[in-house]
Amino acid sequence: MQTFDIKVFPGAKKNDLVEKDGQIKVYLTAPAVEGKANAALIDFLSDHYGVRKSRVKIIKGLKSRLKTVSIENIL
Repeated sequence: MQTFDIKVFPGAKKNDLVEKDGQIKVYLTAPAVEGKANAALIDFLSDHYGVRKSRVKIIKGLKSRLKTVSIENIL
């Protein structure tokens, strides 16, 4: 299992992941309303890292743009 600190930017024009200076930024088209951005983050990360959605968990920051995410079995 690997743990990442991620900064999320909901309401972006396209879904994208940017790693710069050791910080991971994820841009999501989903709005930050009713957990839509969190669900979109899990979907995006599972596709990006090639794991099932059940292997991606938001550990910290459910209501914040700064999140700690754990991912099991990264390919």
